[in-house]
Amino acid sequence: MPLPLLTPAEVRAALLARDEIALLDLREEDPFAQAHPLWAANLALSRIELEAWRRIPRRDTRIVLYGEHDGEDLMPRGAAMLAALGYTQVHALAGGLAGWIAAGGEVFRDVNVPSKAFGELVEHERHTPSLAAEEVQALIVSGADAVVVDARRFDEYQTMSIPGATSVPGAELVLRARELAPDPATRIIVNCAGRTRSIIGTQSLVNAGVPNPVAALRNGTIGWLLAGQQLDHGAARRAPQQVAPGRLAEARQAAAETAGRAGVGRATPQALARWRTEPRRTLYAFDVRTPEEYAAGHLPGFANAPGGQLVQETDHSVPVRGARIVLVDDDGVRANMTASWLAQMGWEVHVLDGAGPFAERGAAPPALPPAPDTDAIDAAQLAAALADSVVIDLGPGQAHVRGHVPGAWFAIRAQLRQALERLPAAPQYVLTSADGALAPYAVPELRSLLDARGRPTSRVRVLAGGTAAWAAAGLPLEAGAPRLATPRTDRYRRPYEGTDAPRAAMQGYLDWEFGLVAQLARDGTHGFRVL
Repeated sequence: MPLPLLTPAEVRAALLARDEIALLDLREEDPFAQAHPLWAANLALSRIELEAWRRIPRRDTRIVLYGEHDGEDLMPRGAAMLAALGYTQVHALAGGLAGWIAAGGEVFRDVNVPSKAFGELVEHERHTPSLAAEEVQALIVSGADAVVVDARRFDEYQTMSIPGATSVPGAELVLRARELAPDPATRIIVNCAGRTRSIIGTQSLVNAGVPNPVAALRNGTIGWLLAGQQLDHGAARRAPQQVAPGRLAEARQAAAETAGRAGVGRATPQALARWRTEPRRTLYAFDVRTPEEYAAGHLPGFANAPGGQLVQETDHSVPVRGARIVLVDDDGVRANMTASWLAQMGWEVHVLDGAGPFAERGAAPPALPPAPDTDAIDAAQLAAALADSVVIDLGPGQAHVRGHVPGAWFAIRAQLRQALERLPAAPQYVLTSADGALAPYAVPELRSLLDARGRPTSRVRVLAGGTAAWAAAGLPLEAGAPRLATPRTDRYRRPYEGTDAPRAAMQGYLDWEFGLVAQLARDGTHGFRVL
């Protein structure tokens, strides 16, 4: 039975009405990043089982699919997989992406576009203060009373940072700024790799009334490199973890007032319990503290999404537009500041007050469907049979490059049919992935493809525990990517990523960001409202 269709006009009407809808692009991340609607979320066909239940928690969510690869419409396969997972309201986007464009729909490049476009709109409307890289360098060289804070994740900061900068991920800024710069005369300069997190971080300090002069490092580390200046690598400076009671009280009051101005709701435990059972509404519950704090103790049913990254990656964390969001912390600052931004982005968002004890420990268990029964092989057995096996690594391309089972081929799970055109015949095929979670779901597909190609006697097995188990057994890993059965399109290489990005790509990325406000105006579905 063909899937019901939703036209681009109907999808647009749902977005404008703020009705719940999940517009899902089934392609890999790189083709998704080349062109997609503003509110499309990337749910690659290859990873549906690993991500769907977590990212789209309500099984009767209205879902709209599109995506094409190598002339194949991925929608029928994606729809079948989602139906098997229990989703009941799956539609196809009429005409696919081409139909969206033909209907006059705007398409955007890159990833996390709603957040990046919103950041540009914030600067455009609020004239967020900023300093050029040369100005910040002059302040550093002169020994001026200034601190540079990096609003990215700590691992990004360690890869490359402004000399002397301190890691203060976005949601931590208002909480820790007064502790890091107790003298109100000290200038605070906020940076990220490009523009968004530095704009949002700087404006957070402004909105919360931090008395210090604040400014964003204009164009972040990209601007720093384009100015011909050197970056640090491997830095490890962090903001003070303890905040004095008086400064915490100031930050808490300022954050609550900011959230109130933005229209953030307040949630009680009773309301939260009621929302968890409310039909036809999707609920996302996030603990916005650091991963370390979350692991030490958190509330049942709350996923960890550090606030700065949640604002930066709404398309990944909250793919159901129109859903309800509840945030929690243990300080009264981070959840309020995070919520203030989500509310301005058009989300219904509440902060949980009166939360019970943060009693659960460790990471949240993954929400995964049962895997098919598979024929498993452990690392030692595979090492003994490697000469007679073709190992297919379905894990992330970046992980494959860092280290894989010697002789393994990289392949994208959704493209196994194309991969088999390059893979040699073998008596045994062994599927693996980084941690072993993805590989079992691909066994029936590979078995069917081998049967269709006249290889019914080939055995299909799964490496128990994945490549991580191979490494844990002390077996050698091979680096690089000498055997690609499919191109590594599973991840889009960000122009601001790493230290070797071409200068032209960096400048092109900045030029693209500058044009986002105009794109928002043409698109008209964003629903943003800047304080």
